[in-house]
Amino acid sequence: MSGRSEDPNTLRDEVFTQLFDAHWAAVRHHIECVVADDTEVTEIVSEVFLLAWSRLKPSRPMSRVWLLRAAERRLRARPGPALTLHSALDAVHAGVSGQPDPPGRVARAEVIRALGVLTPRERRIIMLTYWDGLAVGEIAELLRGSESRVRKTLGRAQLRLRTELNLKGVVSGDE
Repeated sequence: MSGRSEDPNTLRDEVFTQLFDAHWAAVRHHIECVVADDTEVTEIVSEVFLLAWSRLKPSRPMSRVWLLRAAERRLRARPGPALTLHSALDAVHAGVSGQPDPPGRVARAEVIRALGVLTPRERRIIMLTYWDGLAVGEIAELLRGSESRVRKTLGRAQLRLRTELNLKGVVSGDE
């Protein structure tokens, strides 16, 4: 009789299944902000989780931030232009304006224009906040920066967006 109480591969399978179940939707959602083709989204998500499987240590599974960072690396390596989807613009509009109803085509064009006045870092923090639903601490971890810097950049970006969208009197609950 073997002295081993549990097969290490079974433990690894269980940990990976929990990791996959807990974070698959968040990783897919993150990628859908940039990629419109459902087949390509599925392929990239699969690549992220294949990487996670290959590097998985059952005693210390990856976090959602690790998986999103892996997705970011894969998206940067992807050929072709980035594509912003309507739902991502709707999420930003709802978050900044405090209005849950999706904007019309004209309002989406205004959101695109307003996002264009932001720096790339501000745009990224806005998308991570409103599209991915990440907290300031998670964004700081993902970007490998300080929470205070992320909070300051987010506040500045929200103010610039509200100004560009003529929402000066609107205050949402995310500050």
